[in-house]
Amino acid sequence: MEIVVFGAGSLGTLLGGLLARAHDVTLVGRDPHMRTTRERGLRVSGELAFDVAPDARTSPPESADLAVVTVKAFDTPQAGEALADCTLDACLSLQNGLGNEETLAEHLDCPVLAGTCTYGAVLEEPGHVACTGVGEVVLGARDGGRSAVADEVGDAFSAAEIVTNVSVTMPRRLWEKLAVNAGINATTALARVANGALLDGPAGVPAREAARETARVARAHGVSLSDADAVAAVERVAAATAKNTSSMLQDVLEGRNTEVEAINGYVVREATEPVPVNETLASLLRAR
Repeated sequence: MEIVVFGAGSLGTLLGGLLARAHDVTLVGRDPHMRTTRERGLRVSGELAFDVAPDARTSPPESADLAVVTVKAFDTPQAGEALADCTLDACLSLQNGLGNEETLAEHLDCPVLAGTCTYGAVLEEPGHVACTGVGEVVLGARDGGRSAVADEVGDAFSAAEIVTNVSVTMPRRLWEKLAVNAGINATTALARVANGALLDGPAGVPAREAARETARVARAHGVSLSDADAVAAVERVAAATAKNTSSMLQDVLEGRNTEVEAINGYVVREATEPVPVNETLASLLRAR
């Protein structure tokens, strides 16, 4: 399968490298990372270690069977515009936050799938990404139900030995992921602690409550996600990635924009009742 990974930062590069073990992959990102990868190949280290040689460029190719989008949520409109000129059979969003799939669908003339990814990645230097945790890719139709396109994409990911699950309940999966991100990302970014600090430290209190608030908003939107399941998901991910630095904390440490508007800010905007913890976390990150 010909696959273009649009947004080859840490996670996009890792996924692109994994997919390149079985498919014809083009990474789209920024120089000097793309230039180095194109000239010297890609090195993957950490929990998974191998070398591959995907194509790497700063703009999409003319066509591909599949686009995997891994840009930050605030760059989704620009990703859609850039990919609109690329002939695609399908697109898969593996981004944080909710609403990315709808934004992409406004620009693309192909099915847009929803997905989540719990692999951990850190871009060490141009041409070198470290896998900090082997997770899972879950994907499916963004409105739920069976999808032949999702099955085909799932098979392609599995062929590259990526742990993959094709789900018929993606709306719930996305809201659960939002609860996890709302609880973990903003809290660790503000406290500047690793994910594991949320398990038994004081930062775990706002993390769990942010997840509960997210679950309540999900239920108001007709998605069955209990408070207990949302909190359990936060604890499960925090335990599995205990030593990891969350993507939002990485952004804060590097002085970059964060995805708070697509995570805690999204919860606040979609809530019909007060969500004070998410509102406070979002306001503090905006102030930063």
